[in-house]
Amino acid sequence: MAKKYWLVKQEPGAYSWGKFVKEGGSAWTGVRNFQARNNLRAMKKGDLVFFYHSAGERQVVGVARVEREAYPDPTAKKGDWACVDLAPERALKKPVTLEAVKADKLLQGISLLRLPRLSVVPLTEAQYLRLLELGETGP
Repeated sequence: MAKKYWLVKQEPGAYSWGKFVKEGGSAWTGVRNFQARNNLRAMKKGDLVFFYHSAGERQVVGVARVEREAYPDPTAKKGDWACVDLAPERALKKPVTLEAVKADKLLQGISLLRLPRLSVVPLTEAQYLRLLELGETGP
């Protein structure tokens, strides 16, 4: 099966890329939006995931990989919520700002711009490769 690509958002004050790397990964819990939950459920082991600092920074800072596919979110008190386990792959050599994404013609259709409030979004392979290029990071 073909590898898929994703982007997850996190406020750096709540859980930063640096903390994620220091911990060696994390269960991606706390998602309480149905579309984002369905995106988590679509993730497969080995898929690659950009880590995006939202809030003040608004930039793509690293690449993670899916280590464990969707399972019930242990932080959910009620409802049918899911999480996945992510592990750090590598930091981008140069963070890709939201402004750089908006200015790039190849990224005009990216879900990050079309669905700005969604915390887990799919990417095409072309979008994934373009973000790596803008981040001066090889595939």
